This record gives sequence, structure tokens and C-alpha cells, in this order.
Amino acid sequence: MSNYTVTFKPENRIISVCEGTTLKEAITAEGLDFDFPCGGMGTCGKCRIKILDKNLKATEKELKFLEEKELKEGIHLACETKVYSDITVQLNQKKNEVYNILQSSTKRTFTIKPLIEKVYVEVDLPSLDKQKSDLKRLKEKLMQKKPNYKDIKMNISVLRELPVKLRQANHHITAVIHGNEIIGIEMGNTENTMLGVAFDIGTTTIVAYLMDLYTGEKLAVSSAMNPQIKFGADVISRTTFANQNENGVKLMQSTLLDVLNKLIEDSVHKANILKENIYAITIVGNTCMHHLFLGLTPKYIAYIPYVPVISETLELKSSDLNLHINPSGKVFVLPNIAGFVGADTVGVILASEMDKSKDVKLAIDIGTNGEIVLGSSKKLVSCSAAAGPAFEGAQISSGMRGAKGAIDHVSFGESLNYTVIGNEKPEGICGSALLDIVAGLVRLGIINKRGKLLSPDNFINPNALPFKNNIITYEGANAFLIVPPSETAHGRAIMLTQNDITSLQLAKGAISAGISILVKKCNINTSDIKEVILAGAFGNYMDPHSACTIGLIPPELENKIQLVGNAAGTGSMLALLSNDEYEHSNTIASKVTYIELGAQKDFNREFAHGMQFQDYK
Repeated sequence: MSNYTVTFKPENRIISVCEGTTLKEAITAEGLDFDFPCGGMGTCGKCRIKILDKNLKATEKELKFLEEKELKEGIHLACETKVYSDITVQLNQKKNEVYNILQSSTKRTFTIKPLIEKVYVEVDLPSLDKQKSDLKRLKEKLMQKKPNYKDIKMNISVLRELPVKLRQANHHITAVIHGNEIIGIEMGNTENTMLGVAFDIGTTTIVAYLMDLYTGEKLAVSSAMNPQIKFGADVISRTTFANQNENGVKLMQSTLLDVLNKLIEDSVHKANILKENIYAITIVGNTCMHHLFLGLTPKYIAYIPYVPVISETLELKSSDLNLHINPSGKVFVLPNIAGFVGADTVGVILASEMDKSKDVKLAIDIGTNGEIVLGSSKKLVSCSAAAGPAFEGAQISSGMRGAKGAIDHVSFGESLNYTVIGNEKPEGICGSALLDIVAGLVRLGIINKRGKLLSPDNFINPNALPFKNNIITYEGANAFLIVPPSETAHGRAIMLTQNDITSLQLAKGAISAGISILVKKCNINTSDIKEVILAGAFGNYMDPHSACTIGLIPPELENKIQLVGNAAGTGSMLALLSNDEYEHSNTIASKVTYIELGAQKDFNREFAHGMQFQDYK
């Protein structure tokens, strides 16, 4: 089999690949940053690249997604284009793209009690009269500070450093302690400096909070897109990649750890401190992200009965994961609840304290997956609604993430009005805009109860008439034109298709059904819910009125909605700053009862009902 050269522009990266390799495979193998929303399955048409030196015949799938003008310009799909000769490829995605990543978090009171302790001691010098070991003399001084240090242990790697550091520091040292173990020895008095990083690892975005472990002060916040996007937009496509590729788990883990180290570097640069001052890291994420972070296979999460490898908290050395902090540093991973309800949901519960509330609360975190928790101090039930990546734009014809060029909000008056992130020419719509558009068309009666986009002849509401020219034909069905080609950044129309509406219906039907079933499991009425906690990026950028209009959230709860920001990130910070909160996370995970929606006899009925819209005739 022959090998051919692929040159990637603008990076000018030149690689050799085997004949028949897809450009998607070449891009992934080379570690280039490129977005494959559907995991390279050829179902989204978003991985557009430009062939600079060849005229290639379009595949059947490409003809479905690409216009004739694009094909003439050499535009193809990376997942569909195979290499059969030397080729030069222009990667069309923007470098250093700026995304709207939710960093803000809610606040609550708690007692600071760091996971790591630092104790300065002046150890007695050794003598001939009293033949006491270095470790024994250290322990004696520690016991003078706290009696419970009597049986403290020391790892062999730290013990090897003890005699040299002890003497180099003239026996004045600081012991770094976790629980009942000395995990590090530092020369001199370093008690006053101890920092940590709380990570929220989302499927789409990652946020890092650099914290002072003594004061609880937030020193810096850094964020990035999760680079695993190149393997797929959602947990299912990434699990598929892990299952189908021999080194899939290892590759996704290393990709993730690389960006975590970059966020650590960015954070310490912003705060003007040394990364060696970081002694603790906490991690929250959904169960799939949790497993990939640890290098555990997510394979069996995807198969009945959807069992994770581990649910409990886990503590590791930072060196075990090659995370670039103090060599004595520890990583604390919060627990999962179930295969599709992970440590991020535990973080939301920890932050909101709904497990201690007398009132019934409903927490919803909508992203590429929808995690839902309902209850109070008496009982907590949870479920996962397979929303799919519709809200992230992957399954939407003109969909995109919340980046520059994305229409983020839309309103309908005498005309259609919209706002664009970055105030640039629009390139597509993100999830919040999708909700606004569908909600507006439902209120105008342009979309009927079953989700059908009506023709102007069927308009009943006179307020819909100004938009009759927005109804166009696309692939033999009605579509709603949002922005004509002449007004977009790429020269393609931005529209809402009938398939887009169906994708949204499937997503909102699953979440609506999840809420309804949890309400029944708690033996309450929807009206008994006193507060709705909307967590996560999508929940905080979307218009609650639009969400209630389409039935994503029960309309009667609209006035009870509270936007709490990145509550999962808040939970990660709480666990970092307080050992009590960290230990309580295990209590939360064990207290929550997980409900598998697909196993409920009334799920199909609730799902079908949830797909429908209100009738605004």
C-alpha cells in the first residue's frame, strides 16, 4: 500500500499517511485542533475543509451537505475525503476562536478546611545520647502541634528525600500533609502559601478556578474548549471512538490532560504565582469525562445496565496523571451517581444544597446531555435525558457553538431581530437562538402543535403575516429563512429546517419526560416545586421564557427559575476548599436515587407528549 503526503495549511504541517486514509483520521492522528461535531460519522456536514491543489469528486454524503458553489471552490468534508495522492488542505476553522464559556459561579457560606495541610516544625538535631530516627524526631514535633499526628505515615518516595532536605534546611522544614500521611517535605517555612485548582470538565468546555486554600479567594479563572471535540461532540460519539480505536481511551486522556496543564499555566500566569505552589486539584465532570480523565474505559457506560467503573471519590498523586503542579500535589475526583449522571451533578447539588432543603427543588443542567435532579432533604431522584447535541448546534443545519459569529438571541415583532456574538456578520445559530426562534414561531402559530412548519396559506395569526416570505423550500419541505446568503459571513443562508425542529423536539421531549417521571417518583405535583435551578452554560444563556414556551420546562414553573451559573464548578471549588464538603459529596452521591428513563413503562407516552408544543391558535 502506498504512502502519500498531506500538507495542512495554514500551519504548514506535512505528514505521511497510508493510501485510503480519511483527512479526519489524518487530522486526529496529527493532533490538529479541528471540530468533528458528529465524531466523523458524516451526519452533520460541519467538518468543511478546502482542497487547494486537486479537483475531487464529491461523495454522496457531501452532495447532501455542500452546495454546488462550495464544491467548485474545492470545499469538501474531512470525514469523507480519502487520500489517494499527495494533497494540500486548507483547514477552514478559525485559529484561537473565542467562545462564550460560562465561568461565573454561585456563592454560598461554608467553613474553609483545606484538603491539604502544611505544618512548619523545627526538628531537634540528632544526637549520640538519643538515637532517634529522622522520622521519629519529625513526628514528635508534629505531635506537639496536633496529637493526632502520632500515627502519621510517610510515603517511601518522601522518606527518601527526608534526610537530605532536613539537613539542607538546618532541620527547619514544612510538612505537607493529607489525612494521615506526609506527602511532601519542604525546606524552611512555606506554611503561608498553599493554592489549589478546581476543574469542571464539561463535554464541550473546561473551566479552571485557581484558589487560595487558606482564604478561599479566587485568584484566576481560565477556560477552554474541550479538545476532545475532535473525537465527537457528545459522550456517545466519544465512547464510540474509545471503543473502536485501540488507543482511543489513551489518546483522549492525553488530549484532555494536555489542555488541563495549559489551563494551569494560564491561571498561574494571570495570578503571577508559581505552579509549584499548587498542592491540590479537584475534578468534576459527567461520568464519561470522569472516566476519560482517569484513563478508564467508558465502554460499559454505553451498554445496558450502563455501569461505570467507579462511583466513589478517588484520590491520586498529581504525578500519576502528569499534571504539572507541586510534586507533592494530590488530585481529588468527586463521585459519580450513575453511568449518565456524574460528578458534575454532585457538584450542582453540593453548590445548591438542595439535599438539605425543606422545599422541593428541581435542578436542570442542559448541555450535550440533560441531567435532572428533583427533591429535598427527604428524597432526591435523578435521571439523564438524552438531549443529544441539538443545543450545541451539531444536529442543527445552521447550528454552531456559542462563538463569534453565532446568533445568540432572536425576537419577533413587526420584523425578525437578532443579536450576534462579537457583533460580526452571522455564521449560524447557537442553542439559545434555536430556542428563541422555535418559541417565536410557536407563539405566531407558524409552527403547529406537532412541530410542523406551516405554509403561509395556513397562517391563522395575523401577526405571522410579516414573515410569510421567510418560508422557503429546503429539501422538499418548508424551512424558515433567518438570514439570507447576502448577509452572512460565508455566503450561505442561515435557516431553520423541518429536521432542525424535529431534533429540538426530540431533545426537549426527553427532558420534559424526565421531569414528568421524576415528579411522579416523588409523588408530588409540578406545582409543589418551589424553585427551579438552571445550571450550566446553556441554561444561563437561554431565555427562560422561550424554554417554557416550547415546553422544555413546565410553563407553570417560569416564575420559579433561578440561574445559578456554573454550579458544577462551584461544587468543585467547595470540595477543594473544605474537606467536609468533599466528604459530603460521597454522602450526596449515595443518597440520590437514579431513575433509568428508558426502563419506565410510561416513558414513551411522556416522551411523545413532551415532543408536542402548546397550541397558540
